[in-house]
Amino acid sequence: MNKKTYDVAIIGCGPAGLSAAVNASIRRKSIVLLGGELCTPKLQKSPLVSNYLGFPEIDGPSLRDKFLRHARSMDVPVLQEKVDSVTRIEGDIFSLQTRQSEYHTRTVIMATGVTVSELVKGEREFIGKGVSYCATCDGPLFAGQQVAVLAYTKEGIEDANYLAGICRKVYFISGGGLAPQGLKDVVEVIENQKVGAITGKEFVSEVIIGDRTLAVNGVFIYRETYLPDQLISGLTITDNHINVDRSFQTNVKGVFAAGDCTGKPYQLAKAVGEGQVAALSAVQYLDQ
Repeated sequence: MNKKTYDVAIIGCGPAGLSAAVNASIRRKSIVLLGGELCTPKLQKSPLVSNYLGFPEIDGPSLRDKFLRHARSMDVPVLQEKVDSVTRIEGDIFSLQTRQSEYHTRTVIMATGVTVSELVKGEREFIGKGVSYCATCDGPLFAGQQVAVLAYTKEGIEDANYLAGICRKVYFISGGGLAPQGLKDVVEVIENQKVGAITGKEFVSEVIIGDRTLAVNGVFIYRETYLPDQLISGLTITDNHINVDRSFQTNVKGVFAAGDCTGKPYQLAKAVGEGQVAALSAVQYLDQ
């Protein structure tokens, strides 16, 4: 565990997250910035950005590099770690859990980008009742039982192999064309089938996929995008976007949000501006 307690932890290293990091750094706050393998992937894929003030007709990769160079010039650490959960552990201190480590912080800025637009039927109802997003966190709860892994990312392959070592049966459902390469032989692979529903009474008992019904006690789901209230319990969400006020404070004290995760329009300038306001609001919260 990283024993240092940061002033600000930022989840997401896109334009909103980088903007928040730069502005919090200017105010001399200690920062940890946690992001994916590739920061700002949408910019990296954009051949032309024509509506960002001051940079007419710049290509996306060039603008992305400018953002990252700016952050690094201010010694902002960009750690390629995916946050699995955020919990308040004592007083006003939060714990951020990743696969690699644990980070403590006084404030959190959510800058996770576009959130999940379409959930599996039954997914939200069974969060914490059989639906999980982290085998490292919850896998031991299902030791000796049957589980399904719905994976859109390679992380799902890694965790399916881990679960195969402790569970009686593991089904691997390949989502979004993910190639199920590197799975243990004992894992049953189901390809080219859409999950229809996750069902059960008080807890998960079945997954309906195509014309099959799988008897399972748990379902582990891996996506590139976040389900915000999966990360922070009690976060108020509308249409899968985080509710914020004018200072970009959420309903959870000490937690702020910025960028696409707060709602439309999904625009670069909006994300950068919201990241700045969220950072300044977090600074004000800390100083008070």
